[in-house]
Amino acid sequence: MKDSHVADDVTRAAVELFATQGYATTSVQQIVERAGVTKGAMYHYFESKDDLLFGIYERLLSLQKAHLDDIIGRGGDTVEVLRAVCVDVLETSIEYLQEGTVFFRSMHMLSEPRRQEVTRRRREYHNEFAALITRGQAEGVFRTDIPVAMLAAHFFSDVHYLSHWYSPEGPEDRALVAQQLTDLFLASLKET
Repeated sequence: MKDSHVADDVTRAAVELFATQGYATTSVQQIVERAGVTKGAMYHYFESKDDLLFGIYERLLSLQKAHLDDIIGRGGDTVEVLRAVCVDVLETSIEYLQEGTVFFRSMHMLSEPRRQEVTRRRREYHNEFAALITRGQAEGVFRTDIPVAMLAAHFFSDVHYLSHWYSPEGPEDRALVAQQLTDLFLASLKET
């Protein structure tokens, strides 16, 4: 095994184990055995199990935020921008389903400073998402009878629940699921 792959192998092993048996019940020994590396090799890249867990959050948050910034940066019709953002967050959440499982089940296990950082970054993403809804309300295309926070929570509840029901081996295609959930959400936003 090449040294450059050690960090990726350890991360992949940690994700699989944290998603299937939980963060608290996964030992460093299990991670290095699954990755096929020594503890010394793992500790060369990660200071602790908490470091590994935070890396999972870092990867997903950075990916989705970069996509959000790119989509918003391209500009366009508010409904279509929001559609693209929704589809993207759903597709990436499905693509990184195991990471999502860890994300939503293990946040309370992060050290306090790291939990605060994850919360700050999630809030930043959420605020930009909510700003799109507010923009649509100002344009008269999205309903105003329900608070923006409630509308955003409605969408993200679907994202958070994906790891409980979606299976890549199932009949539902990732792109189709993302499109259908987005269509349902956008229909719920329409001005009545």
